[in-house]
Amino acid sequence: MIVLTCILVPVALLAVWVEDIALDTDRYVSTVAPLATEPAIQDAAVHRITEAVGARVDGPQVASDIATWLQSQGLPPRAADALKSLGPQIDSAVNQAVTKIATRVVESDLFATTWRTANRAAHQAVVHALTGEGRGAFGVSDGEVTLNVGTAVDEVKKELVDAGLKPAEKIPDVDKQMVLFHSDQLAKARKGAHLLDIVGNWFPVLVVVLGALGVFLARDRRRALARTALGAAFACLVVAVALVVARRYYLDHLPPQVQSKAAAAAVFDTLLRFLKVSLRTAVVLGVVIALGAYLVGPGRLPVAVRGASENTADSAARWAAAHHVRAGRAGTWALAYRRGLTLAALLVVALVFALWNHPTVLTILLLVVVLLAVLAVLALLAAGGRTERDATRPAEGPSADRS
Repeated sequence: MIVLTCILVPVALLAVWVEDIALDTDRYVSTVAPLATEPAIQDAAVHRITEAVGARVDGPQVASDIATWLQSQGLPPRAADALKSLGPQIDSAVNQAVTKIATRVVESDLFATTWRTANRAAHQAVVHALTGEGRGAFGVSDGEVTLNVGTAVDEVKKELVDAGLKPAEKIPDVDKQMVLFHSDQLAKARKGAHLLDIVGNWFPVLVVVLGALGVFLARDRRRALARTALGAAFACLVVAVALVVARRYYLDHLPPQVQSKAAAAAVFDTLLRFLKVSLRTAVVLGVVIALGAYLVGPGRLPVAVRGASENTADSAARWAAAHHVRAGRAGTWALAYRRGLTLAALLVVALVFALWNHPTVLTILLLVVVLLAVLAVLALLAAGGRTERDATRPAEGPSADRS
């Protein structure tokens, strides 16, 4: 059961990622919203919009039409021929104008707003990519994830017309899809994602229960807990390394349908960001649990650490008693029920972590600090109670003998 738990922990995190990122609209939008200001995405969008708008503006044809009309009005043939040769310059000027306007549109709040609105209205984008379900600005076909940049294209065409480039009015509808992601294995990924989607949030709970049963049935539960934690951390580390390798392999084998390698990398990193955070969190949590299990053990170093802590608490309690600061009943109560209070503190911290919305490494460090602070207070109170108990024993002894 312990071995199976270690193997299933990263799978459970993947299930949470699919369930959470793909089906939580707010979280999905907050995940992909930064892509609108990502330079690689903006460059790819500018390139695609420029292609969509400028592909139909034929500079040589425009120059020829103007020269023919002027020649009919009496322009000398030599001058008309010279004007016709300006076709490439017209093409270059149009492309520069389109690129400039497209860049201004993409870098404006309009593009960011359009991006967020489209993704919120079509939240099924990632679900569509993984399960083939969903509709909206994102589309999935033959392993390609595309984004419709039609709104931005229309805005660029409008600005071109407003700027005086009348031929832009005649630009017909063109392909406005920008390929963001391509994978021949997307169909297989859909099957796995569908299975994980069915399992949902119950799978992590089952993994935790399985691990708890394995530790409970072990002969040495402390060592079993430490080994389970380290095994799960190692499994998550392996998956994290596999993601790095997969990312490099994917970017090195991009098909020609993907217009920008940098944009593909940005999309890949953004969609997997929270999964990577979860894996790092699981690794740190496993190490922290294993370290805690080690420090409560019978080893020389753990005994020395606990002894030093108790001596420090006793010294502090004696100093406080010398200055007429006593723990009173709280100290006596802490001394009598210290083990139970410590276990209760551990359970409370574990419950807080379990209920924490998307915990991170910082969350673990914060809870560890809080737990250490609570244990330190318990140690000081218990030391105060012990000091008061030792101080009252000599006085109680003679009276007890006389009675």
